[in-house]
Amino acid sequence: MEHSEAEADMIHQKVRAILRGLDGQHPALQSDHGMLRWTLHKSLDRNSASGSVIVGILIKELEKAERTDNLHYIIPLLHTLMYAITKAAYISDELYERVYVFCKKILTLPKPYCTIGLDYANRLKTEKKVPGFSYQKLVTMEQNLRRDALQHQDKVLLFLDPNIISEAVCNTLLRETQATQISQTPVKCMSYVITNSIQAALGKDCNIQLLQQVLKDQTPEEVELWFQEVLSAVEHSSRENGIGRQKHCQRLQEIYGKMVGSSEEDVPVSKLQVIPCPSPDITVHLWTDEDQLWKELVLLTKETQNTDVEVDSFRIPDLTMDEESTEQNRISVWSNDSGIERDLPGVEEKESTKLQRKPCIKKKGPDLDSAVLLQNLTKAPKGSRIGTLQRLSGQSTEVPAEPEKLPTARIIILGDDRALGKLAKAYYSYRKREARRPHRTLKANLQFYCIPVRGELTDSSPDKASTSVNPPTMDEVCEISTYLGLVDPWYEGNINTLCDMIPKLSVMPPCPTSDATSDPFILDVTSYYLRFGIQPVYFQIYSVKIFYRDTSLEPGEDVFLTELKAELQDCPSCKVSTLPRKKTATDARGGIQIHYKKALASNREKEGSLVLRTSGAVIKTIPHNEAKDLVCLNVYTDEVTRSSQCSTRHAPGNISVLRACSVQMRSLEIRTFTLQLDKDSRRVYSNVARFEVSPCQEPGYSLQKMKTQRAHGERNEVGGLSRYMSKSLLLPINTFAGIIQG
Repeated sequence: MEHSEAEADMIHQKVRAILRGLDGQHPALQSDHGMLRWTLHKSLDRNSASGSVIVGILIKELEKAERTDNLHYIIPLLHTLMYAITKAAYISDELYERVYVFCKKILTLPKPYCTIGLDYANRLKTEKKVPGFSYQKLVTMEQNLRRDALQHQDKVLLFLDPNIISEAVCNTLLRETQATQISQTPVKCMSYVITNSIQAALGKDCNIQLLQQVLKDQTPEEVELWFQEVLSAVEHSSRENGIGRQKHCQRLQEIYGKMVGSSEEDVPVSKLQVIPCPSPDITVHLWTDEDQLWKELVLLTKETQNTDVEVDSFRIPDLTMDEESTEQNRISVWSNDSGIERDLPGVEEKESTKLQRKPCIKKKGPDLDSAVLLQNLTKAPKGSRIGTLQRLSGQSTEVPAEPEKLPTARIIILGDDRALGKLAKAYYSYRKREARRPHRTLKANLQFYCIPVRGELTDSSPDKASTSVNPPTMDEVCEISTYLGLVDPWYEGNINTLCDMIPKLSVMPPCPTSDATSDPFILDVTSYYLRFGIQPVYFQIYSVKIFYRDTSLEPGEDVFLTELKAELQDCPSCKVSTLPRKKTATDARGGIQIHYKKALASNREKEGSLVLRTSGAVIKTIPHNEAKDLVCLNVYTDEVTRSSQCSTRHAPGNISVLRACSVQMRSLEIRTFTLQLDKDSRRVYSNVARFEVSPCQEPGYSLQKMKTQRAHGERNEVGGLSRYMSKSLLLPINTFAGIIQG
């Protein structure tokens, strides 16, 4: 009794420490949310009886937070509570009811509290009737233990760019994930599901130690048969209406009796046992190929579905905006004739009765094509987010209940804004392929996760030498994750703290224990993020059209996510000057013209134009001030405008800020621009005369709009199927809560 009271007191102190960190009273605690949460959940692995203690303390704090209107406690405590329920050995019916009542109570709160409360209330309703259902569903999905074709498949892909992430970090993550996969065999994971389901339902009325020994002595085929029987009983109970926990316990009692047989009489009844919760099956990929995301999704589709994927999928070149030119690259052509050689004009009929056809593709009808596009391309958030005061967030990314469940690819990006910019470009290429091939596209749900790590600097120019003395802060190189930490404090405390921790842990010597996977902190936090980060925040992807000084070069096009930096190159004639003079700050400046559409909260269209003398401009998409979170382009220049029609805001340091929906910029002299996208030295464009930046449109919307205009001649208005589609291309990055209103 004294031991349980001491453990309860220790758990309560950890919970209070988490709450003090959420209040911002102790900055050190605020940055250690991840470690505090990790040690709290690790107590479940040390003592199986601590599950009920943790759940009881957390629900008490949640009820107190709701009464005292401390809403910022609710989502962190609720996620921690649900993870404890999933891992706990046994939870009483009274505790389930208490948590369920609380989740229903917070449905009256605004988003995202009501959204997450509704999701957890539905889970608890099933969990109360079928104890262990959350654990069974989680492990079965993450480890892909089901063999039937209709079962939803899940795959986690971790992408590491070796040009950004250090070799030590890559090797550490690869070593940890491989060691985990070796120790977590499918048979062992099936045994975990069997024992957890029976213990969660029967509690101390079963001998789990005996059951574990029985499973250990059986063959893999026998374990799989018992797994399928337990799985069938759990799913049958979850679908039935009008029955309670007692009926489900009777079913598992029968299965338990058949498994242990008469050997139970000779063994004393054991206490509750700790059932491990295996980490998700994570595959690590070195991101060296631009098309690697597409290739991995092709492999995922081939593994999980009998999909007719094109043979030359791996050889498809990067798509351009000119759809007509890319259509000419196909091996086969559209055919309007019968396809039979003897029906062709000028071909004499041969004596052979064999009929041969030309290589051709049967073109789908327009109605069927529109139906496929409507099904595949209207799931994204509708409309444009430009000019809104908040980014779209809080929509659940749970897989919809459809007859044909699609595989889910959970894509984790480790790195800074350069890696996310590379992801945005790959995602844009993927959506273009998806739009152009509605019948032969990859069928998969994509979810994106961001774990910030400050990467290695690849710039070697002299003006970058100072960065080795004063390394950039996280706010400068990880703007996306910094923004996510501002709008979601639980993301800040659990994920952003890994930015400095991962490089430090990667250079530490391996633990000298025999178990290579003992207490893998990074892997555990990543698993927690994957399981409970289900609320995405959508970021607008922007398109940039590049026009070179050399008119013989075709205009280029690219996309960026966080930043476009434009610098004026030195004029060649200036280098020939022989008159020595003192260089001033204005020598590097030149005349540029900016034409823009103003970003207004009313979303009205209002254009403006101005001329400046400046050394360049930096266009950012993430605001530095959370209070002015307007979805727009923030254009920073180093000179105040002279025009009386100027609408810029002047920041400290003589920096002017212009907020716009779209921007066109050109040099008024013979000097040209050098463009750098998403702070990546590998994505640089030189000798640029002018460029245009605008929100990137959803490729499916653009393609369908173009087809409608060709068919009906609608030039000035959106018609046909395109009016129901998403207009902007948004990149969703998952968080724990989405955007919490301040």
